[in-house]
Amino acid sequence: MKTINKSHSNETSNADFSDFEPEIEKIRSFELSNKNGMKVQILNYGATISSIQIPISEGKIVDVVLGFDSPKSYLESYNLPSAPYFGTTVGRYAGRIHKGLFSLNGKTYQLTKNNNGNSLHGGNIGFGKKIWTVTNQTSNENPSITFSLLSEDLDENYPGELQVDLTYMLTEDNELKLNYKAISTEDTIINLTHHSYFNLDGHDGSVLDQKVFIDAEKMLETNQENIPTGKFIDLSNHKFDFRTEKNCPASIDNSFVINKTNNPSASLFSSKNNLKMNIYTDQPSVHIYVGGNCFDILKGKNKTVYHKTSGICFETQNFPDAPNQAHFPNSVLRKGETYNQETVYKFEILN
Repeated sequence: MKTINKSHSNETSNADFSDFEPEIEKIRSFELSNKNGMKVQILNYGATISSIQIPISEGKIVDVVLGFDSPKSYLESYNLPSAPYFGTTVGRYAGRIHKGLFSLNGKTYQLTKNNNGNSLHGGNIGFGKKIWTVTNQTSNENPSITFSLLSEDLDENYPGELQVDLTYMLTEDNELKLNYKAISTEDTIINLTHHSYFNLDGHDGSVLDQKVFIDAEKMLETNQENIPTGKFIDLSNHKFDFRTEKNCPASIDNSFVINKTNNPSASLFSSKNNLKMNIYTDQPSVHIYVGGNCFDILKGKNKTVYHKTSGICFETQNFPDAPNQAHFPNSVLRKGETYNQETVYKFEILN
């Protein structure tokens, strides 16, 4: 990978552009780095995080997210039986919408049914499959980069032209801050999230020995299609009660209702590397996902063969299917209003 030095905020160009659609030639990688030697690489394709490298000891660096070495593999991953969405930005609506239907202002909208008769993660061509524009960069201390996307009116049949700006900032305290802003020309629905698969042992390991904490007393009840029923499950004495941290489960695909405290909403800990990731968010839920979408077809970074327990997702977001559940948090963005969301992934080495 060839690097063009631009202080702490670098653009890098990836190899392997050949033999694919013209879109691939527009894909670029950008790097944020801080004084501690932590580096984050982000593609303009899907505003996708492809690498988070953290120095954990003298001469030892660990890459804590799953991903691919080439843009071609990111594009090809959407052709898999179930796309993994490695490191991508999900929108317009993260999670499932029942039968792809919702009503707004007396009108019913039919979204693309791309998941067992339901709509998932924004439809066939969600925000993860679009080229974003870099609209701002800062360097030196707390470097940042802003990616912007204009989603046209009725994109995947969502109403309103939606302008989205996503700023990634890497602080000198090893915090990766994600700040989302969006405005729409019409009333619409929105639910944005980040879809990295984390592994604090390194992207080529398993998460099963890592400890998970989630500050949640309840999670959403779902039916067989993983659509929320509108009811909540009390997590007392439940195997998914992570208020006392426990080992990462081998399979989970559930939305947890976050307690609004000043504590982390969730955390992941690797005893192997004495590395902890705390997640802070202003969103009502974190969706935890482990256990699928690695088909041994596409090789990951460094020719790694990913498997079902290669990584864990912490998708901070609103509830799935909120547009169809009146008692769920509001998912409507009104014309003239601004959607704001902030999520922080903070990494620290514990002595």
